[in-house]
Amino acid sequence: MALLSIIVPCYNEEDAVEPFFARASAVCAGLGADVEYIFVDDGSQDGTLARIKELGAGVRWLSLSRNFGKEAAMFAGLEHARGDYVAVMDADLQDPPELLPQLLAAAESGQWDCAAVRRVDRKGEPPIRSWFARQFYKLINKMSRTEIVDGARDYRLMTRQMADAILRLTEYNRFSKGIFSWVGFRTKWVETENVRRAAGESKWSFFKLLLYALDGIIAFSTAPLAIASVLGLALCAVSFFAIIFVVVRQLVWGGSAFGWPSLVCIILFLAGVQLFCIGILGQYLAKTYLEVKKRPIYILREQGGDHGQG
Repeated sequence: MALLSIIVPCYNEEDAVEPFFARASAVCAGLGADVEYIFVDDGSQDGTLARIKELGAGVRWLSLSRNFGKEAAMFAGLEHARGDYVAVMDADLQDPPELLPQLLAAAESGQWDCAAVRRVDRKGEPPIRSWFARQFYKLINKMSRTEIVDGARDYRLMTRQMADAILRLTEYNRFSKGIFSWVGFRTKWVETENVRRAAGESKWSFFKLLLYALDGIIAFSTAPLAIASVLGLALCAVSFFAIIFVVVRQLVWGGSAFGWPSLVCIILFLAGVQLFCIGILGQYLAKTYLEVKKRPIYILREQGGDHGQG
């Protein structure tokens, strides 16, 4: 019988862990596969780890030394997963466990290497956040060769082969939605409506989502560097013709080279463009700096549970 590993990253989810496990266990009882749960406590400050330890049989847990972020927690789970199939789910029940049979059936059919979930609406989200999310997907798909599906969630079930391929990508700055797409493999998309959290509050503020979006663009596209170069060349061309125009006008009509307010505006505009381009370069340089230091993606403080007592 095939083994399914379910990876559940958790950060301050003490109120959601037990409802999630109860609902997921009820679904998995009819899957026709052995199931192991790998809960990854991402440096929670509440009683999340204690609740995980109380779940009982079939549960393994990893506790990271601090909060490394969801991307690192998912990677930790993938490294410790032993299943023939590997699923990634959130503990807040925004990823309905009832979809697991459909996802597993797709992977077991041999036609698909991965079955992933995308939401078809954003009901319950603030309108401004939904608008920015849609624009992000449009932007990154125009700037990158790696297609990222609008509404795609991290909730997916993949074969062992695909999971091993993802583990080969050991970059420190991780953007899993892009990584899942970059490794390729045949993916079946399962659509679902947006589901509200079962308990607790979202850990993703608008600012954190904005930074995450920037990470995704930088990780999977060099277009911003090209934009900075083209913008610089365009402004050089404009300034060259502007100088010729001013010189000619001064020679023909005279007294036309004055006007310090307009000059100040031009200087401020060019300075702003320069700082913008330097900022783009700085972001790529910062990411490169973090990569070359070769720091571990996560540090494990302790682990335990079935098949992994530590």
